[in-house]
Amino acid sequence: MRWLACFGFLVGCTRFGPVYPPRPPARPSALVPEPVPSRISLHLAITGPSLRQALDGVVPASGDGSVSVLGSDRAYHWQREPLDVAFAGGHVAARTKVTATIDLPISNIVVAFDVHVSAEPVINTSYAFKLQATEVNVHSDDARLKLLDQVSGVFARVGNEVEGRLRGFSYDLKPMLEQAYERVRAPMPFALGDAAGCSVLKVLGVEAAPVILADGVEKDFALVVAPSVTIPCAPVALEPLPPLENVATVPTGPFTVTVPIVAAYSELTRGLGAAFTSGKLFFSKEHPDLYLEHPELYEADDRLVLHLHIAGPVHELAIHTFIDGELYLTGHPTLVDNEIALPDLEPTIETSNFLLSLKALSDAERIKTEARRALRIDLTERLAAVRAKLSSDLSFATPAGCIVGRVDKLELAELYPHGSYLRVHGVVTARAAASMPCSGPLPSAP
Repeated sequence: MRWLACFGFLVGCTRFGPVYPPRPPARPSALVPEPVPSRISLHLAITGPSLRQALDGVVPASGDGSVSVLGSDRAYHWQREPLDVAFAGGHVAARTKVTATIDLPISNIVVAFDVHVSAEPVINTSYAFKLQATEVNVHSDDARLKLLDQVSGVFARVGNEVEGRLRGFSYDLKPMLEQAYERVRAPMPFALGDAAGCSVLKVLGVEAAPVILADGVEKDFALVVAPSVTIPCAPVALEPLPPLENVATVPTGPFTVTVPIVAAYSELTRGLGAAFTSGKLFFSKEHPDLYLEHPELYEADDRLVLHLHIAGPVHELAIHTFIDGELYLTGHPTLVDNEIALPDLEPTIETSNFLLSLKALSDAERIKTEARRALRIDLTERLAAVRAKLSSDLSFATPAGCIVGRVDKLELAELYPHGSYLRVHGVVTARAAASMPCSGPLPSAP
């Protein structure tokens, strides 16, 4: 009987040795579609003084020509006063007073008259601010002109010259918007374990709302962007700024863009590996030589599975054995502030049963605590790149004007596990405004 008892003890101790609980199957979730296209809105203001100066500079201050008076061609010379520009009724109204001198054999005739030009401001598909549908009105209160109908040719010629110069006026917005376009579509690179990836805002088109006149010209633009992630980071095609599309309305005020970013599972396990000593984690008080090593993380449906190799000698009474096997813990990835974590990480039932048979179930708490603490990815650097894209990168000065971008809010909204990486959607609420010329110094980067 004593022999049988001893045999039973030996058999009981052989429960240790190779440990192979069932491995949770790796079943990657379906690919998550890219976020829907968004609009990066930009409010442009061309100040009244700058536009008045530009229009005044395009119309000559003086001129000359010839006109038929009393059956002969007579030379005339004219000068104008500074151009007065007003904005009303959806039109730009330009007004100036002209003094013309007509050379006659005996004495010269000096006449004064007003030239009024009314035009509709537009921005065409080439990003040029122009005036269309111009109307010219020439008027004089000089009673003598009623007796000198023939000098009316001077009115028409001077008025037509002023109109022609204003009709040919062009204020080029393209250089500044091209620079904004290049900055928006530049990739945002980020580390992805041993590889690299990029978040990209591909510009699909540029829309513009109707012009608003308010002691200057104001107009809302929108860059229609399609956010996406590329792994590895792909070069951006050399595509020119798309032609401007004039539409009925463009969303005004702050805009919202969903930017996808990616984190690799290897980044999570790197943090766990750093918690080990020489690649090993000695976790058991009852069996101090038992250790965990080689952490591996993979996806099983919507969960993540942490696979650990367990090994080491176990000594119980007079029995000595060596354990060599696998342990599994599962949990759901969660966003915690600016980090990805697995706060509900727990051993599988089979892993818990093994630790119970080892009389080390209490050590399971340490295992999952260490794993929960270490399995974290700080996304702050990636979020900083997104913030910079729509704030400091979108704030710059050109000879013509300035664009200023501001990020009001940046939050992590959704997390999707897939394959060998985690996909996170960051939602950015921001504003952008342009002024021609610059209305002040650019703000410092946040």
